[in-house]
Amino acid sequence: MNPFNYSAEQLQAAALDVRRDIITMLVEAKSGHTGGPLSCTDFATALSFRYLNHKPSEPHWTDRDFLFYSIGHVTPVNYSLLAECGYFPLKDLMTFRKLNSRLQGHPHRLDTPGIEISSGSLGQGLSIACGVAKGSKIDKHPRRVFCIMGDGELQEGSCWEAVMFAGHYHLDNLGVIVDYNKRQIDGEVPKIMDVAPLADKWRAFNWQVLEIDGNDMQQILAAYDEMLRHRDRPMVIIAHTTMGKGVSFMEGKAEWHGKPPTMEQGEQALQELGTTYAEWSSRLLAG
Repeated sequence: MNPFNYSAEQLQAAALDVRRDIITMLVEAKSGHTGGPLSCTDFATALSFRYLNHKPSEPHWTDRDFLFYSIGHVTPVNYSLLAECGYFPLKDLMTFRKLNSRLQGHPHRLDTPGIEISSGSLGQGLSIACGVAKGSKIDKHPRRVFCIMGDGELQEGSCWEAVMFAGHYHLDNLGVIVDYNKRQIDGEVPKIMDVAPLADKWRAFNWQVLEIDGNDMQQILAAYDEMLRHRDRPMVIIAHTTMGKGVSFMEGKAEWHGKPPTMEQGEQALQELGTTYAEWSSRLLAG
């Protein structure tokens, strides 16, 4: 059982806080990825605060669910959720990407409580998730295994080997969420190397597929509820999202994949999110 079990309204409020964390961390660090963390925020918040079976006070709890961020570069959203859940103090977010910080630009499992795998090289997370899901089946353990992937990442052939493996072994304890924001560091995904028709490809490998608006909390909750009920084969939620969601001048722009906002841009973004850099950085430093 999730230790928080937030309502839809609480999840909306938590997602707003996470977006504020992301912008503040990136302004302070002066480096990092912006667009992807913001597009992932809604479905990642719902997972952490309502569906994931975990114990922030005991990161290596034996009976926990496993959550893998195959797109390791979205650490701002990953770290924000870990801190907001209580894995480490909020003030640590202000050390993001700084020398001697345990919050590196790409996650390291030996540095940061709650991180399951060191990641950043794309195309690897689903294979690891498949191994844990298959091992849990062998052990007859009821845990769920979740993996968050990017759409550009699905240009990697290793992803499809893992998709084939999971479908073949009917890993119904495995759920994947694809952040389908259609943007990657080099531009628009369809122009770089199109992954469409995405739903048809997953179905061909014996996966159950749901397509949703990944920034709509009600659709997210309905999809997760269906994922937990589903049996016999793995399920993927193709979450159509907007890169940079929540900040008007970032939305839908590939240029925000891998750069942080300046102080001026960050202030504008935070005001759109209902706060200021001074107010939100003070909240984090006090936490």
